[in-house]
Amino acid sequence: MPYVNIKVTDEGVTREQKAQLIKGVTDLLSTVLGKAPASTYVVIDEVALTDWGVGGVDAGEWRRQQNGQVSDPSGGAVPR
Repeated sequence: MPYVNIKVTDEGVTREQKAQLIKGVTDLLSTVLGKAPASTYVVIDEVALTDWGVGGVDAGEWRRQQNGQVSDPSGGAVPR
């Protein structure tokens, strides 16, 4: 009875995309491990960027840093 938990940032993953993930993971477990699709559970959790930490900062801030921007006091981003 496999249980797979997929966590993604909450950025507009569509119902169709979620269905593809569920089917793809279920098919993979069936093909590779011989697990029955009827007893395979897939859960998708969408996590806000502010609730996902990377490198000591939230994911939104991490992305800004990767793009060469720094946060300003008002919460926006400015180029470095």
